Amino acid sequence: MNQSTIELDGKSNERNQAISEFIGYGSNYYQQQFDRLDESTTPIFSFNSAAALLGPVWWAARHLWVGFWVFLFFEGIAFVQIFRGLLADLGSDEFARADRLAKMAEIRQNEADEAAAIGADNADVLLESALALNSASQKAWSQAEQIAAQAPFLIILGIALVLAVKVVQGLIANKVLKSRFQRWRADKSLPTGVDQLQILLTGGFYLAVLITSVYRFSATNVPDWLKEIPVEPSWRRSAESVIDNAVQWLTETFAVFFSGITLTIRQLLDFLETVMIGTPWIITMAVIVLISAKAAGKRVAIYTAAALFYLGIFGFWEKSMLTVALLGTACLICVVLGIPLGILCQRKERVRSFVWPILDLMQTMPSFVYLIPVIAFFGIGKPPGIIATIIFGMPPVVRLTVLGLQGVPNHIREAATAFGASKLYLLLRVDLPLARPSIMAGVNQTILMCLSMVVIASLIGAKGLGEDVLDALTYAHEGKGILAGVAILFCAMILDRIVQSRS
Repeated sequence: MNQSTIELDGKSNERNQAISEFIGYGSNYYQQQFDRLDESTTPIFSFNSAAALLGPVWWAARHLWVGFWVFLFFEGIAFVQIFRGLLADLGSDEFARADRLAKMAEIRQNEADEAAAIGADNADVLLESALALNSASQKAWSQAEQIAAQAPFLIILGIALVLAVKVVQGLIANKVLKSRFQRWRADKSLPTGVDQLQILLTGGFYLAVLITSVYRFSATNVPDWLKEIPVEPSWRRSAESVIDNAVQWLTETFAVFFSGITLTIRQLLDFLETVMIGTPWIITMAVIVLISAKAAGKRVAIYTAAALFYLGIFGFWEKSMLTVALLGTACLICVVLGIPLGILCQRKERVRSFVWPILDLMQTMPSFVYLIPVIAFFGIGKPPGIIATIIFGMPPVVRLTVLGLQGVPNHIREAATAFGASKLYLLLRVDLPLARPSIMAGVNQTILMCLSMVVIASLIGAKGLGEDVLDALTYAHEGKGILAGVAILFCAMILDRIVQSRS
């Protein structure tokens, strides 16, 4: 026996031991199947009967949870169809509806006969109503019979789906388990073997899901608690009352604080409105075109000039500049607060663990929901609209600042520290310059998200282009709404091109 044969045998023994450690019960079978899959260069037939018979329980036992949930879903659908065909009273609702219509038709017919007997004027109307109800009853009865006749089809469909799902599980089980075995060899932290307690728990869960689903869709009289979650209306009313009282207390207690925020935003907004609207339009337009040319080149400058011409020729110039002033105020506050907050989150894990759920809340909560506390604390008008925009637009700049700082290579920071760089120098001259592309992407996303709030903010008096879109929605003026929407689009694209070029 030569040296190469000895090495191959050693590797084979080592692999078989690893398979035994990973598989646990039934390792011999899986050793053979894994060898077959490795030796073949073309797809081969490998059927796992245990996976086919046990279904989702096998996938859970082998810690393949994606397969467990996917096949639990499909097997649940299949068994529900089978038992619906066997046990459910198909068409019962339509039969009941047909009976109700027939009784109503009979009552109306009697009324028509009585009216005809006394020579009433509405006898013909009542007769037509009786005929219409009788026709509707016959149609409902016919539909009910068609639904009831679907029982054999549902049974056959369910059985076919069960068999198909079982065959698919058997065919892919060994390949998927082998792939997980390869991941386990690279990461030994993955769970191995078969956990008997886990089999019992997932098996019980599997049966509970099937039994409950079959009963829900097959039984004639299903309990109300299974159809809907039991609700106690008094709990909701109590919670609403507590929230109302809390908001009222906060509004009254911190009125000075909220007024100070509103005044600060108002002063910044007034300054930007004076610059954007008070300056002669030709100067403002020329400055914007020159900035775009300097930042992004001639093509973007030509596009910017054409977009500004559109805003001016259709009468959107003043409202566009007002929108940009609102947007600029919101974005300036987002950047001034967001970038330092992102730096702090990257440096302090405790701060990030506290701030991250708040950012998740700001991003996932629907915009109309946080308009409610904004109105309660700040009233209506432009400053509350800016505050709502800040809530919606700040998360991207914070998250991407953290992401950019985390992407700074450690060896560069270590080299700068070795040359005596202070923490402030390291931040200003190393971290922030290297993280600049990510930070600028965050600023760009913040600008666009703030601009997407102009219509919603107009609901609480923020004015600007969003007001035209809101009016168009209210009074169904399609042309006005589309023109204003295109104006918002042009504003967004100009800002996007300029900011992207500077990143």
